[in-house]
Amino acid sequence: MREALMNFLLEYPDDWQIPLAAWIDSITDWLIAEGGPIWDALSSVLLVVVVRAERLLLWLPWSVMILIFFLLAASVVGRRLAAGLSAGFVVIAALGMWEPAMATLAMVLVATAMSVLIGIPVGILMSRYKLVNRSIRPVLDLMQTLPSFVYLIPAVMIFSIGRIPALLATLVYAVPPVIRLTNLGIRQTAPDVVEASRSMGSTYMQTLLKIQLPLALPSIMAGVNQTVMMALAMVVIASMIGAGGLGVEVLRGIGRLEVGRGFVGGICIVLLAVIIDRLTQQAMELRGESHGS
Repeated sequence: MREALMNFLLEYPDDWQIPLAAWIDSITDWLIAEGGPIWDALSSVLLVVVVRAERLLLWLPWSVMILIFFLLAASVVGRRLAAGLSAGFVVIAALGMWEPAMATLAMVLVATAMSVLIGIPVGILMSRYKLVNRSIRPVLDLMQTLPSFVYLIPAVMIFSIGRIPALLATLVYAVPPVIRLTNLGIRQTAPDVVEASRSMGSTYMQTLLKIQLPLALPSIMAGVNQTVMMALAMVVIASMIGAGGLGVEVLRGIGRLEVGRGFVGGICIVLLAVIIDRLTQQAMELRGESHGS
C-alpha cells in the first residue's frame, strides 16, 4: 500500500492525463475534411487581395512610389518628417531590397486592414457586453502568449504552404492589440458625456458613432500602431511557410551563412518598422493636439 502511494505521488497516473493533443488533432482533421470548399474559397479571395496589393506596389516605379508616399505623409505629418521617412524608402531601394520590401509591405497592409475590420467591431462588442468581454479576454491572452510558431501548424495543414497561411498566422498574432485598445478606449469615455448624449435622446448607435468612437480614436490608433508592429514582427517567421518578402532574405542569410544578406534584410525590416511607427505616432500626436485646441 505504501509503495503504491509512493508511486502515485512520484509519477502522475496515465489514466488521469488529458488527451488535449489528440482532441486538437481530431478537430483539425474534421476542419480539413468538412471545410474544404470554405477554405478553398477563403484562400482564393485572400490570395487575390494580397497579390493585387503587391502588384500595385510593384507596378509603380520606386521613384513614383516614394513621391506619392512623401505627398501623402506631408499632408498628415508635415514635410520635414515626411522627407525623413521617404529617405528610409530610398535606403531600402539603394540596398537592392525594393521588391522584397514591397511584398512585405503588401502583406503587412492586408493583415493590418483585416485586423482593423475584425478588431474594432469585436472591441465594440466587448465594451458593450460584459459576457463577451469575459469570454474573449482569455482568448486574446492565449493569442498573445502562445508561441507564434504554433499558429503555423494548423494554418499549413488547412491551407498548405503559401501566402495565405502566412497571412492568417500574422492576423492571429497581430489582431489582439486593436481589439484590446478599442475596448479600453470606449470604456474610458467619460460617463457624464455618454449620459448627456443619451439624455438628449441619442440612441446607442448614435452615441457610439458620434461620441464614444471619436473620443476613443487615439486609443484605437495606438492599437493599430501596435498591430502593424506585431505584423512586421511575424515577417521572418511567416516567410518560413511561403510569405516571401524580406523575411526570405533573412532566412536565406541564415541558411547559407551569408551574414551580410541577413543583416541587409533585417535592416530593411527595421526601416519599414520605423517608417510606419513614426508616421502613425506623429499622426496620433497631431490629432490629439487638434482635439486639445
